Amino acid sequence: MRNFATVMDNQYVKQFPELMENKTVLYVHGFGSSGQSGTVQRLRTVMPNAKVIAPDLPVHPTEAQALLKEICEKEKPDLILGTSMGGMYTEQLYGFDRICMNPALCIADTMQAHGLTGTQTFQNPRQDGVQQFYVDKAMVKEYRQVSEQRFLGINDEERSRVYGLFGDRDDLVDTFDMFREHYPLATHFHGEHRMDDRSFMHAVVPVIRWIDDQQEKRQRPIIYIGVETLKDAYDKPASSSQKAVRLLIEHYQVFFVAEDEDPTESRWGQWLEEYINVPAWRHTIYTPRRDLLYGDYLISSKKEGDTMATLLEFGSDTFKTWEDIIEYFSRLGGQ
Repeated sequence: MRNFATVMDNQYVKQFPELMENKTVLYVHGFGSSGQSGTVQRLRTVMPNAKVIAPDLPVHPTEAQALLKEICEKEKPDLILGTSMGGMYTEQLYGFDRICMNPALCIADTMQAHGLTGTQTFQNPRQDGVQQFYVDKAMVKEYRQVSEQRFLGINDEERSRVYGLFGDRDDLVDTFDMFREHYPLATHFHGEHRMDDRSFMHAVVPVIRWIDDQQEKRQRPIIYIGVETLKDAYDKPASSSQKAVRLLIEHYQVFFVAEDEDPTESRWGQWLEEYINVPAWRHTIYTPRRDLLYGDYLISSKKEGDTMATLLEFGSDTFKTWEDIIEYFSRLGGQ
């Protein structure tokens, strides 16, 4: 039995020793960055028992591609994550489970539109000690040629193995529609182009957990949450409800249950996207018959008849608040 995760020095980043345990994770950094980026440090902190490989990529894209393919052949990573330019490279590393974060699929256009030509300074230290590099027209052409190789190796298996995560406040890259045309597993998260601790923990870590569970064929206990329990009288998140969701998804398969309505126009769908975000993506159920949901726990404030899951009556004397729910599941320890 595992306890709730250990909180690290800041309020967002946590350590999950069991996440991708004894597996290899390859991280592909963005333009002008290195293997010493903040995202790499988060990966190593969050997954202390995973082997995280984060090479400094050559500036020339064909050399970077060759290095990444060599690493993949040698290390056989269980998961590849790439940010921005690294997301563009990651999409093309076929045959692996992958997460593309704000992928710069038209990198040459991005470079020209945002002044990423001429003399550039690396954002993070590199092992070779080089601090600057120069981008001329010939190099921009190289990046354009490499980016135009996108989507060439897609088949049905690839479509099921690649996730795309796109910041809803990204003012540098916007390739969501292009990506979504080829890969169905694409969604927005609350964040900018560059990941911070909050967006990483709330958006990326849940997806890593889903992939890890799928690889291990791990079956977590199922919790259904009636969406009405999550909001207050002003349509804002109820006290501690978001905290509870973040804790519960660490140990359980969590689904959100709303009344039967058109999901494409659902007010609940919009509310969940705003306040729960990625954990509710592909984990929302619309049904008027909660009593027929097969699982382990059902958290509901509605009057339910006999249910197929253990009913936790939200608002009752036992489960009056979300802090009561948190305490209950903390005692269960993931069971």
